[in-house]
Amino acid sequence: MTIDYIINQFTEIIGNFPVAAFLVACASVGGLLFVLMALNAMIAVYVERKVSAFMMDRLGPMGQGPGLHAGKWGILQTFADAIKLLIKEDTIPKSADQILFKVAPFIIFIGAIIGLSALPFSSTIQAVDLNVGVFYIIAVGSVGVIGIVMAGWASNNKWSLYGAMRSAAQIISYEIPAGLSIIVPIMMSGTMNLQNLIEYQSGSIFGIFPNWIMFQNPFAFLAFFIFFISAVAETNRTPFDIPEAESELVAGWMTEYSGFRWAVFFLSEYANMFVVSGLAVAGFMGGWLSPIPGFLNSPVLGLFWFFGKVSFLIFVMMWFRWTFPRLRVDQLMYVCWKVFIPIAMLNIFGVGIWKLIFG
Repeated sequence: MTIDYIINQFTEIIGNFPVAAFLVACASVGGLLFVLMALNAMIAVYVERKVSAFMMDRLGPMGQGPGLHAGKWGILQTFADAIKLLIKEDTIPKSADQILFKVAPFIIFIGAIIGLSALPFSSTIQAVDLNVGVFYIIAVGSVGVIGIVMAGWASNNKWSLYGAMRSAAQIISYEIPAGLSIIVPIMMSGTMNLQNLIEYQSGSIFGIFPNWIMFQNPFAFLAFFIFFISAVAETNRTPFDIPEAESELVAGWMTEYSGFRWAVFFLSEYANMFVVSGLAVAGFMGGWLSPIPGFLNSPVLGLFWFFGKVSFLIFVMMWFRWTFPRLRVDQLMYVCWKVFIPIAMLNIFGVGIWKLIFG
């Protein structure tokens, strides 16, 4: 179900008003993607609180909603926090650039939501099916850097500017190994269309293991590892959260933001986690295909498999946060430029040679 299909359906209903059908279809799909972003953020925040609590041997949020412990599980705590952010006073520093300060959160938000639009949630559910879907997601993922730099500069706060500059350097640097690594599944499948890339991974290896690209040769597995770690760095997650280092920069480039605009930043961060995890799943882990070769494959179950795999990768990101200490800036750049990029380039040659020898 792509946006073209929805446009055709609305055209049949509305009649001789194709522009109106196009606008209604775009608004409908955009609304659904926004709901997905909001639900993803609320569920992910709740899960992250519970995961962190488990790793610290405590209970986590227990105050709101139904449950067993003292009658509460804290399920509605994130919902209560969202309401608080929406009604909280929105302050803007007098010395800030008023226009850029207001626009910055929405630039990051746009980059996140248009990235979601190209993800194949199942064999039949995808907002936009592009022939260059992989390239598109990598490209629009860079839009957020503009909003981050704009937010840091417009705040007229030196700590915000430091955080923005760190974030720009980090994201731009780690886009290189991520981009080089995603070339591996493109080389192996011969396509940048995400649906075709997933279909290439159907079948099994030795009749036992799923035919996911990450299992097809050692270079592909290494490419997946580099891509995923680079994706963690691109989303500013621990141990790569140097742009938001609380002990040094308060909250980094978000220091001067509050209320609804801060909530938009937070919403976009979790949406970006979903997008990069979705691209990793589609490119290396079989997308909406079942992990059991030849069984439990259908459009409905495909939706379950896709969200299950994405949720697992997001959980691993949360696991990282409460396991590894924050890197120094020099360590961060060393890993990118002197470790990941050379290995990612060698991976490309390795996969090419593997394809020539083994087909």
